[in-house]
Amino acid sequence: MKENLSEEEMRQALFGPQANQPDPPKAPELPATAVHQPVSKPRKTPKSLSPKLRVTMRVTKEFEGKAEVFIYEANTLSTFAAEQEAKTEAKKKKFKYFELISIKPID
Repeated sequence: MKENLSEEEMRQALFGPQANQPDPPKAPELPATAVHQPVSKPRKTPKSLSPKLRVTMRVTKEFEGKAEVFIYEANTLSTFAAEQEAKTEAKKKKFKYFELISIKPID
């Protein structure tokens, strides 16, 4: 094999015989026109696909202290898991004492 190849021979070896052809003719540029796109109506927010339970609890920071109603919405069907999540959330807000009032499904 020949060791001293010309630039043209290297191009043919790397890219094939099409590298020698001139650039293809460019398509003529058309003037740009404004295209009106249809305006979509605002979408309604979809309902949650997962079931929810609303947990209502009476919570206090002190024993026999001023009670507050605490409402928590859990994304589960398990009433036990919903109650535990509600208690955990109430603990984050510095409540110590909990009394469960109700657990109801939300539509």
